[in-house]
Amino acid sequence: MPQYQELPCGGQELDIDTALKDGILGGAPELGDATAGDGGKQPVELRKMMDELDAAGDGGGDEAVPAVFICPISLEPMVDPVTLCTGQTYESANISRWLALGHRTCPTTMQELWDVTPIPNTTLRQLIAAWFSRRYTRFKKRSADFHGRAAELVHGLRGTAVPKRQPLKGQARVAALRELRSLATNHQSVTKAIAEAGGVALLTSLLGPFTSHAVGSEAVAILVSGVSLDADAKAALMQPAKVSLLVDMLNEGAVDTKINCVRLIRILMDEKGFRPETVASLSLLVGVMRLVRDKNHPDGVAAGLELLSSICAVHRPARCLIVSIGAVPQLVELLLELPTECVEPALDILDALAIVPEGRIALKDCPRTIPNAVRLLMRVSEACTQRALSMLWVVCRMAPEESAPAALDAGLGAKLLLVIQSGCGPELKQQASELLKLCTLNCTSTVFISKCKLTKTIQ
Repeated sequence: MPQYQELPCGGQELDIDTALKDGILGGAPELGDATAGDGGKQPVELRKMMDELDAAGDGGGDEAVPAVFICPISLEPMVDPVTLCTGQTYESANISRWLALGHRTCPTTMQELWDVTPIPNTTLRQLIAAWFSRRYTRFKKRSADFHGRAAELVHGLRGTAVPKRQPLKGQARVAALRELRSLATNHQSVTKAIAEAGGVALLTSLLGPFTSHAVGSEAVAILVSGVSLDADAKAALMQPAKVSLLVDMLNEGAVDTKINCVRLIRILMDEKGFRPETVASLSLLVGVMRLVRDKNHPDGVAAGLELLSSICAVHRPARCLIVSIGAVPQLVELLLELPTECVEPALDILDALAIVPEGRIALKDCPRTIPNAVRLLMRVSEACTQRALSMLWVVCRMAPEESAPAALDAGLGAKLLLVIQSGCGPELKQQASELLKLCTLNCTSTVFISKCKLTKTIQ
């Protein structure tokens, strides 16, 4: 018998018995399936199953969700399918909203509805529940297997495996850490099993002055994969020898290792007992800036900017060190090339560096400060416009006779007038007005009008 039967109106009707037999809906019920018979345990509520599978990235396992389970309106699996008089099936909530808007046609076929009462499709709902229950059961079994394997690897690395064995060393240790990293990265729930098996203390103990980068990079990757770090673990990771290893790997490791080191340092900075002087290291700051300049890896750029911004916020003396490694001209050069989401953090860093005299001098001396800041006005967000105006204010205040005409040449006048006439906040408009006044005081009216491109308007 075919899986679909032709209907007189030209549509198709799914033959449920044949579909189950032939496996189009996921195959026959498996032995031990809790939803296969009435004697099984109460199944997990369908929506919770779907949400948990989606969160784990395992919505259908190795199989695609059957098309007959998908609502044509939301393109999501249905939980409460109902069928219209046209034979089309939809999620109850979706079709109810459609009808509540006054529509009297079928969303899929656009046929006029001679009956607007949706009929619950009990058979399809049971099939959806059975299919997702099987996926959920397999998912839970795999998760249990992954958890067991993660615990086994941790015990092997600690030397607490049964039967009793020595802790793994050399390449065996690296291989075990690499497998553990893969499990933690691909299955978020595994991180809990790692912590319960004593993995956090183990990974922390592996980081030290004599740790190879091969071991260190894998250990750090696991620590930033979502494993819960308590206060004791963070305190241990803040020991000088461990921080020194992180800095070494930040400067010499692969890109992924550098990003993970930056993320771990950022996590440690949130701890109450964090000592700000820990990040006052030239080699650390140089490594972070090198990562920020690597435009081929946007994740590294974002992570580096976040760490630099945090360092500027918690440790004022570090700002002078950041300026001393040439961060100001480097960040200014990058402003127009950064992804949109990274522009504001970069401007925040420059704004913080402008508080110290060395930072203000570096901004004034950088030839790209004025043109790049002018181009950012009214371009990304109001916050970015405010930061860019602050940069221009600092530079123009330091050397008004030189900087104001250069800013007008870069188109600042027209941009300031645009800010003043826009819907920006009053503080931003006031800042633009003061900067505009500063520019007018340092050039003639004729020059100002021509630079602002106002000649035609006045005439």
